[in-house]
Amino acid sequence: MSHDFRGFTQAGRALTAIVLVASLAGCSAVSGITSTVGGWFGSKRPEPAPLGPNIVKVGVRQAWAAKVGAVDFALTPQVSGSRVMLASTDGTVVALDGATGREAWRAGAGAPLSAGVGSDGALTAVVTRNNDVVAFADGRERWRTKLQAESFTAPFVAGGRVFVLAADRSVSAFDGQSGRRIWLQQRPGEALVLRHSGVLLAVGDTLVAGLSGRLAGLNPDNGSLRWEAPIASPRGTNDVERLVDLVGRVSRLDGVVCTRAFQAAVGCVDATRGQLLWTKPANGYAGVDGDDARIYGTEANGFVSSWRRADGEKAWTVENLRYRQLTAPLVLGRSVVFGDNSGNVHMLSREDGAPLNRLTTDGTAVAAAPVAVGDTLVVVTRSGGVFGFVPE
Repeated sequence: MSHDFRGFTQAGRALTAIVLVASLAGCSAVSGITSTVGGWFGSKRPEPAPLGPNIVKVGVRQAWAAKVGAVDFALTPQVSGSRVMLASTDGTVVALDGATGREAWRAGAGAPLSAGVGSDGALTAVVTRNNDVVAFADGRERWRTKLQAESFTAPFVAGGRVFVLAADRSVSAFDGQSGRRIWLQQRPGEALVLRHSGVLLAVGDTLVAGLSGRLAGLNPDNGSLRWEAPIASPRGTNDVERLVDLVGRVSRLDGVVCTRAFQAAVGCVDATRGQLLWTKPANGYAGVDGDDARIYGTEANGFVSSWRRADGEKAWTVENLRYRQLTAPLVLGRSVVFGDNSGNVHMLSREDGAPLNRLTTDGTAVAAAPVAVGDTLVVVTRSGGVFGFVPE
């Protein structure tokens, strides 16, 4: 993710293991509603087809392995320079060297986490299940401050500030040195939100946040709204069917941000002007990535699709990974990379979705979208395994 801020110094609507959380303005509580594929495909989850032999067209080897601790929250690994910042459910926060896997520092937030990690390299922030934002500098706690609601989106750290998107649709800005809250932008809350990473990033001098089914551009100095662009609108007859939320990761190219609305659409917005460029129906729950020609993502049934960046028309779709509960993708070299719920890492061709390689980890589900740190592909699993892969 780019830390920008110039001048300021990621029956047809039920889905897999995404937990819906009841949220009221000023407070939030677990609703106990869990969306499962059972309601979509019947009482039994479909079994994935066998993967078959590994087709190796891109040589990759495992360079290192490390351990961070079990991950059962919406982890967003954060790359800053040559390091990757990671966290585990128990509150452990770790900075690893991307080339070697060695620890630069390790710290503890003092409570289980609900969101993280955000970092600009100097300051690193997470959110605990006690609704505390905790900031670290060089592995030492600098400050902590209380949120008014839960958060499932990694804080965004830029321009000496920490920005937080909460589950009640509020956005807050905190001073990076002291933790003092600078401003709060409060939005009307919906009955349900996703326990899933949302959208929060910078484009030029604008803070871009996902609010319900819209991208919103905010002034980072005071939180005032500059523009809104709709990716998807609520539909259906009850709160679950009407749930619309934007999910990370996103694809940003210059000033254009492409994102996914949960089980509704994929779309692109010119974030320099707040103009919707296109939106297309898409039934998925994981974020997207892209290059200068295409946007890539997976549907709820595991089909992998590519959309033309210019107009949103489908470029290709492949079905061989269906029902494998894929992560959001990473565009890497000539490949687009996904993790699955069995710990596999699938490398597909950006041109046509053909398999290029399949990597293995520890057999537990891949916990977050893969990231690249220099020449190293980094993958984190639910059991806390961290794996670094490099080209052969």
